[in-house]
Amino acid sequence: MMSQQSPVNPTLETWNRLEQETATQVILPCNGSLAWAIGVVNRSPFDTPEELFAASNKVWLALPEKDWQQAFDSHPRIGEHKAKAATAQSLKWSAGEQSAANPDTATQEALASANREYEQKFGRIFIVCATGKSAAEMLSILQARLVNDPATELKEAVEQQRQITQIRLRKWLGIA
Repeated sequence: MMSQQSPVNPTLETWNRLEQETATQVILPCNGSLAWAIGVVNRSPFDTPEELFAASNKVWLALPEKDWQQAFDSHPRIGEHKAKAATAQSLKWSAGEQSAANPDTATQEALASANREYEQKFGRIFIVCATGKSAAEMLSILQARLVNDPATELKEAVEQQRQITQIRLRKWLGIA
């Protein structure tokens, strides 16, 4: 009995053939951490998107905190459109991910205030997988996470970034 194989993903197939430096730059916007992008490229080629997704998770979770921070810095604050270190593609994806937010003035002000409080407490911007969440939902999540201790919050930020990366990989591959 023959096993059924997934159809080849044309984006992944093309990417697998790129030079290492080019492949790194192409995949970088999916996460924002150069170490992550290099780590994923070093594990390529991938036969299926699922292999890429699994490799992405393994590389991401094995990175040191400074490389996680680089990914965090590639995001704009919730409710904003600029980031410390972002590619044009990652900013475009962030805008789409936050598109459901559309906050009213009071919510926008509350988000700005909570963002500042979060940054003062944890030394980085608040990271949340914003896809499909309203501004009020993100504000509620932000406020709930403000009570976390630094280690717990770092784990949560890392998990949120992992989820964002998986969504962006799917968008990049055209399977979102």
